[in-house]
Amino acid sequence: MPQIINVLSWSAPPRVFAYCCPDCLLTHKSQLIVEEAQEAVLVKEGRYYGPIEPGRHTLDAKNLPVLTAFFSSFSASMRVSYPASVWFVKKSVPLNIKWGTPSPIQLEDPKYRILLPVRAFGQYGIQIVDSCRFLARLNGTMPAFTEPLLADFFKGIIATRTKDLLAQAIVKEGCSIFDLGTRLNQLSASLGESLSGELAEYGVALRNFTIGAISTDDSDPSVIRLKDALAKKAAMSILGTNYEQARSFDTLQTAAGNTGSAGAMMGVGLGLGMGTGAAAPLGGAVAAMAQNVNPGGAKFCAACGGRLPAGAKFCPACGAKHE
Repeated sequence: MPQIINVLSWSAPPRVFAYCCPDCLLTHKSQLIVEEAQEAVLVKEGRYYGPIEPGRHTLDAKNLPVLTAFFSSFSASMRVSYPASVWFVKKSVPLNIKWGTPSPIQLEDPKYRILLPVRAFGQYGIQIVDSCRFLARLNGTMPAFTEPLLADFFKGIIATRTKDLLAQAIVKEGCSIFDLGTRLNQLSASLGESLSGELAEYGVALRNFTIGAISTDDSDPSVIRLKDALAKKAAMSILGTNYEQARSFDTLQTAAGNTGSAGAMMGVGLGLGMGTGAAAPLGGAVAAMAQNVNPGGAKFCAACGGRLPAGAKFCPACGAKHE
């Protein structure tokens, strides 16, 4: 049963943005104490009246013109007491609300053409700048709005906008995922601007939004393969070689340890010659190797390593002349 309230106030605990005193009976003599960095809003039948600024107020339309519509909503027979809920809203700005993408975002790296899982983390602050709009948009049956509750509510908006922004930076601007760390300030400003418009619809202002880190999941198979390939590329660069040469060297090393037929060796020589543009030298080397493997046997082309038919004066494979 609602009781007449003579003095109503709220001492805001940490991490609580707004608190409701439900089912109050107010009179023209009721005192409302609004502390610094607070506002108060009266609610009757889903309508919001206020805000009431910090100070000690007697709830009378003469003292608080902002409540004229509130008092006039009651009939003459009800003007002894006024049933209403009273919301207190904290106006201070907490700046350490953490945010992060709840799950990795799959994005294709434009440089390496591979799908990679990307996550982003950071923090921000919020301030309720329009108490009536805030309560009208978010108020349901909640008795209070805490920092974790609001962070959980806004995380979906932040995650969606983060995905859009990272995709734009990666796809449209051609920025590699591994280079995003050098653009955190720019991305923070762009994402903060986009989110500010979203949060303004709820009477909330975004303060000091930052992206602290953008990372990939090191346990993901795609990331493991890519980092392994990049490490090999760096090693080859230090040695002054390239991928084709490294593959050719690996193939030649495998063939040198192979005790198979001379025909297999000739195939290796042809492959190496085509891969490195050194057909003649490698062909000659392979031909010599083939002679060692199969001494006294068939003859092979010194230019390409191909087998020469008996008595042939020209190589049927490359056309080289033979005595």
